[in-house]
Amino acid sequence: MSEAGQGGKEKTIFGKEKNPTSIVPRKLSLESPLKFRCHPGVRCFTACCGGIKIVLTPYDILQLTKRLGIPAHEFLHRYTTPTYLENTDMPGVIIKLREEDNKCPFVTPEGCTVYTDRPTACRYYPVGMADFHEGGTRDKDGNEETKEEEKFFFLVREEHCKGFEEDKQWTIGEWRADQGVDVRDEMNKEWLRLVMRRKSFGGQATLSEQAKRMFFMASTDIATFRKFVFESSFLDTYEIDEETIASIKEDDVQLMLFSFKYLAATLFGARVLKIREEKIKAKIAEIKKRQDESVLQSIREYEELKAEMDGPKGGK
Repeated sequence: MSEAGQGGKEKTIFGKEKNPTSIVPRKLSLESPLKFRCHPGVRCFTACCGGIKIVLTPYDILQLTKRLGIPAHEFLHRYTTPTYLENTDMPGVIIKLREEDNKCPFVTPEGCTVYTDRPTACRYYPVGMADFHEGGTRDKDGNEETKEEEKFFFLVREEHCKGFEEDKQWTIGEWRADQGVDVRDEMNKEWLRLVMRRKSFGGQATLSEQAKRMFFMASTDIATFRKFVFESSFLDTYEIDEETIASIKEDDVQLMLFSFKYLAATLFGARVLKIREEKIKAKIAEIKKRQDESVLQSIREYEELKAEMDGPKGGK
């Protein structure tokens, strides 16, 4: 189930709150015990599906659009609203809550209508995950590295939630596996690293509008990103092997993972995509031409200025 908004407070992604008073201050491991169960018979059933800010990852959007059988642009228009991710200038989307009851549009009194394809944030509750090195370190190619041992888990325990009164015993690892969190983490990790890397910059620099549009498109509409790859000069610019081209042409998940590499390369300079040699040479020639033209223009302006200054003297 998703994290609840208590007293109208909104929460952000993966167990992190604006006001973390409901976080139990104890580090947990995958082997730590958990007593919890959520089911239609529990008194608070679906109470946690309202007053909440559910940020959607690219994989969430991909799975939900397939589940609903609608294109991404229609899903975004009907079910989401824009937001910025993790206090950055990177655009994303959150679930648009129903106006009449401020609840998720997919929840009913009987439960979640898209439960098997529910968003990642909903799967985490009540187990949050923390990583003090979320931005990771960088390897020699400029890629992010994150060590598994740097992560730990914690419980989000709220007054309204009666799931903790149930008698089902798990370990944290068993709960995560049952909720499908491990699969989601694998699908989301490279995208989240982009967000965390951007967050590490703080307000020192801003993304261009073009960069924001590209990040949003690649993160929310994989069909449009596929058109960008195959119907623009993309493949003439980058060296992409035939196996990858065949894969991303047909497989949406592989295309999504590929888009994360492209964003890492274009937004942060990670050396994960190779530009074709002829494109580099052409770009260098273009830059040199502009520099030469700039120098010539400066010479002309200097000569014109000198002529103006010499003119009155010559007229005497």
